[in-house]
Amino acid sequence: MEELITIAQLIIAISVYYVWIFRFHNVVKEFEAFGLSDVVRNFVGASKISIAALLIVGVWQSSYVFISSILMGLFMIAAQYFHFKVKNPFIKHLPSLILLILCIFLVLVSM
Repeated sequence: MEELITIAQLIIAISVYYVWIFRFHNVVKEFEAFGLSDVVRNFVGASKISIAALLIVGVWQSSYVFISSILMGLFMIAAQYFHFKVKNPFIKHLPSLILLILCIFLVLVSM
């Protein structure tokens, strides 16, 4: 079970890093489609990258996993909301939905 928890933490963290660092041009397009400002986008990005770092720290210090998973899960719920708001196809919802499910898993096992 510990391996599954670690894998979930790393999947979430690596996914966030990948999207916000290497696929930033897509993030810019999405936030424009959502009607959100650059300031909001930058706040969300900095927050998600910081939370992802805490999830990685949680591999060694499990006390960080619970709150990090809740916070990241809240961002994924917000992502779902905005995807629904702009009526994106389901395929656009899928990445944040999978990460939300992983966050819920981590919250439940770290309680």
